[in-house]
Parts: sequence; C-alpha cells; structure tokens
Amino acid sequence: MRVDAFDFDLPPERIALRPARPRDAARMLVVEGSTISDKGVRALPALLRAGDCLVFNDTRVIPAQLEGHRGEAKIGATLHKRIDLRRWQAFIRNAKRLRAGETVDFGSGVAAVAEQRLADGSFVLAFAGDEPVELLLERAGTMPLPPYIAGKRATDDADRSDYQTMFAEKDGAVAAPTAALHFTPELLAALDAAGIATETLTLHVGAGTFLPVKADDTDDHVMHAEWGRIDPATADRLNAVRAGGGRVIAVGTTSLRLLESAARDDDVIAPFEGDTAIFITPGYRFKAIDGLMTNFHLPRSTLFMLVSALMGLETMQAAYAHAIAGGYRFYSYGDASLLLPKA
Repeated sequence: MRVDAFDFDLPPERIALRPARPRDAARMLVVEGSTISDKGVRALPALLRAGDCLVFNDTRVIPAQLEGHRGEAKIGATLHKRIDLRRWQAFIRNAKRLRAGETVDFGSGVAAVAEQRLADGSFVLAFAGDEPVELLLERAGTMPLPPYIAGKRATDDADRSDYQTMFAEKDGAVAAPTAALHFTPELLAALDAAGIATETLTLHVGAGTFLPVKADDTDDHVMHAEWGRIDPATADRLNAVRAGGGRVIAVGTTSLRLLESAARDDDVIAPFEGDTAIFITPGYRFKAIDGLMTNFHLPRSTLFMLVSALMGLETMQAAYAHAIAGGYRFYSYGDASLLLPKA
C-alpha cells in the first residue's frame, strides 16, 4: 500500500508533553467495530467482560540517551538494541565525526569504543570497564524521550518515573510501552474485581520504533528488530483464555506485535524467545489478539498502519479525526484508545 494513505494532519498543540495525573485520569476513545465513543481510562473494567485478559509488557526503560565527546566533536548516542553484556547497537548524532575504532567519552567515567558502523548508519558501541552497562547508564544517561517531546522541552527528573510503567521489571527498553502508562494499582484492583485477568510478556522496545517510514510503498519498508519473550506457562494461560470464550486484549502495540509473532497459523500462541521484526499492515490476519488498548500514533507510522490493519483504514481515519477535533492528547504521554474489532 502507499504510505501516504496513512497520512493525516495533527496540530502541534495536540502532542502531550506531560502525562495525565493521576495516570488513569486520561481520556480514552473507544472504537467498537465502526462505532466511536468518548470514555475515560477508568471506564475500562466496565468496557471489558469477565473472562477477558489484558496483556502487558514488563520491559523497563533504561536511561539510554548519552551525550559525549570524541576529541572536540560532540557525539550523541541513543542505544537501540543490546548485542551482548557490553555491546549495544546505537543511533549516533553527528556520526560523520565518528569512525570505527574511536572512543567516545560520555563523562562520569563512562566511555565506549565505536567498534563498527552498520549498514543502517548506526554503530556498535562497546563500553569500557567491568561495571554492568546498566550502572554506567544510570550514572551518565538520561531517559530517551521520543523526539516529539524532547524537541519541545528538556528531559527532567520527573521523566524517570513518568516514562516508566508500573509493570516495568526487566531492563532493556529504550522506549516505553506507553499504553500501560495509564494503569494504576487502583485500576488493576477494579479490573480484578470485574473478573478481568492480566498477564505479562517482555519486548524490549527499540529506538527504531520512532523512525519514520521513508519508503513510498509499505512493501519497501524494512522493519527494525526487537528482542522478546513469552514463557510457556504464559502462552498456556492465554490459550486457555480464548478456549474459555474470553478475549485477549493487548495493552500496547509492543504486546500485540510479540503475541502475533508467537502465534501459529492455527491461532495458538506458542512460547517465544528471540528477535521479531513483524510489520503489520492492512490485509494481515490477526491470530493471537481480540483487541488492543493503545495511545494515538504518528502520521505515516508503522503503528498507525497496525491499528488500521486491526480496525480498517477508514475507521481509524474517522477515529483520529474525531480525536483531533475533540482535543485528545496524542503520542507517548497522551490519551488512550480501546480498539475492539467486530468478531
């Protein structure tokens, strides 16, 4: 499909620069089939059914944004994907001033060698010393806010907690699974009281999630890879939910993409561990999920293509037009949507 089919105009003032407080006070646009209605996140227990299951991503965002020097040259690095204990793939700002074999000093006793430049223009960074890289990042790094926020204000201490979900346990993401930012202990308790189950999986979200689609046709876009895991017991419980008539509702496109990567052609969710570069566009047959809770996505993005695959492009164009006209807040710190396709 042509990428410009997924374009729309978004007024800059619709981009949220801070999250709702409390988190579950955010608005939520509900799309059931082609029906659109305005709700709030706290209405979620009443919008789902007993026996349904929400699936969260338990990845934890690391302070993966680094600023340093190579000699007199300023070098910025955004870690993208772990390679091993000491090496990360990173997108480099001012990359023309960096060559393979050179060392970047990020301050606070943190340095890394640019081992090689990869085909996509990113570098492999090997961190010096024996301290775990996670400790080095806590000392020298900042939270990697998306460019549409970081371009409008500086990252601050509040982002260390704001840009982390309550499910965050496993270090490795460089972007938050933002749909889960709306959840609070009180909302989880209400969901439990309504008979709605919860499960977790792990997908370490990479910075590639913010890369624009530069191709004119979706067939020519190369998706970034991310590492994920669904353990056998979780897969079994999710299959039991659907076998019992319940719905599996992914919380966030990260959870959805991993579930669909793990699903077999017979619609059974299998255990999964490894990289996924799944790219979901209209025409895709969903095998693992029955609905999606997600935030509002960028024009021409792979994630707007994904929600259009789930609900239909015309329906999502109408939903986004409604959200823009109605003052919904967009992107990572913005409001939510609940997408439930017709069975």
